[in-house]
Amino acid sequence: MRIGISANALKHSGGLERYAMDLVRGFAQAGFVAPNKPVFFARKIDSSLPEYAMVEAHRINVSFLPGKWRDGFFSRALQRERRRANVDVLIGCNRVRGSEIAICGGTHIGFLRATGRREKRSDRRQTALERNQYATASVIVAHSEMMREELRTLYDIADDKIRVLYPPVDGARFSPVDATERERLREQFGFARDETVLLFPSSSHERKGLPLIEMALAGMNVTVAVAGRAPQAAASNVRYLGYVKNIEDAYRAADFTILASSYEPFGLVGIESVMCGTPVIFPASIGCVDAIEESAKHVFLPGDADDLRRVASAAIASRRERVSGTAVRYDASVAAHVDALLALAQGIRAT
Repeated sequence: MRIGISANALKHSGGLERYAMDLVRGFAQAGFVAPNKPVFFARKIDSSLPEYAMVEAHRINVSFLPGKWRDGFFSRALQRERRRANVDVLIGCNRVRGSEIAICGGTHIGFLRATGRREKRSDRRQTALERNQYATASVIVAHSEMMREELRTLYDIADDKIRVLYPPVDGARFSPVDATERERLREQFGFARDETVLLFPSSSHERKGLPLIEMALAGMNVTVAVAGRAPQAAASNVRYLGYVKNIEDAYRAADFTILASSYEPFGLVGIESVMCGTPVIFPASIGCVDAIEESAKHVFLPGDADDLRRVASAAIASRRERVSGTAVRYDASVAAHVDALLALAQGIRAT
């Protein structure tokens, strides 16, 4: 069986680009090697990566087009490229028509609704392409129950066409450390022994809810440690850590991980944090909340500063032991996820 993967890029990035890289490694471990390597279609391809050697890479150039036209052009060009490459089953990690397995890590209509952004003509094009992808796919893999619900209610997709598969996380990288190593990491990040640290990993502070967190936690004896883009005019209890390459060490050093996102279809941050032993303080609107055991999460009402302050205060007051990796309610390994995708692909091929 010839597997194809479509994504915006083959490079180190976030979101579905990172997910696509996980799939590449997972398929290689599952035995999809030369001459049966997956075919990878993308706009940008970093040939210096080890993952590049694991795929048959096909770059579809869209750089000569205005940004708003690139998705449509890529989708059309992809149809020709996949025929030339003899792909049997295509896994679409971006908005493309003709992918037998469509990956839903977020919907455009859901994003517009959650953020209250006014729909533009370019948004209508994005939504039309998304609808086409979902309509023509054999199966849609939703990365959370929240995405399943959006597919059903916003796109009129039949429930039997949807499979919920939570995205994978590298368990070797995201894992707990012992107390001695954790103390060393706290010193490395400049955290005092008796300091309560709430890690805020983000490159989009408004969307991830930093203003709400600052408002809710004003005057509390806590430190909000920002990892990512530098915040502007931050509150007195906000400390900037810079861009943290080894984010797993920041999780291990912190007491909690906190987000207040207006729209988060899944939120790998939550799973990564819990797998490193650190509980989360999240709104109910983050998709991964369903995948975390009660003992490892403190959940507040979305957009409610008073409830966030109440929940955070209770979490800090009750803080005792670190959480265990078993607090994640699914097998987060890349191997298990790829096995599930392969089972879907084989079923599609058989029919």
